[in-house]
Amino acid sequence: MSLRAKQSRFAYMVAQLIVHAYGLGYEVTLGHAMRCQDCPVGLANSNHKIKLAIDLNLFKDGEYLTRTDDYRPLGEFWKAIGGTWGGDFDDGNHFSLSHNGVA
Repeated sequence: MSLRAKQSRFAYMVAQLIVHAYGLGYEVTLGHAMRCQDCPVGLANSNHKIKLAIDLNLFKDGEYLTRTDDYRPLGEFWKAIGGTWGGDFDDGNHFSLSHNGVA
């Protein structure tokens, strides 16, 4: 699958995730969806750079939720529809789609 086709699939999956979050009674705001090409070396393989990752900010009853466990219902849904969830490596608000072996 081409990168452009994968980006389109990813955008649709994010829309599904956001609708699912609201269905569970959460609210979300968008965090990082694109990282610069000159970001630090530690982010060299980030799928944010190729528009295949997003960080979401999660809220419940007006409270900003930050713990990875708070995101678990969304992470499980995300994995079920084919994504990689950052909660599996202690980054609960990170949702990505693998490309060429990079999560």
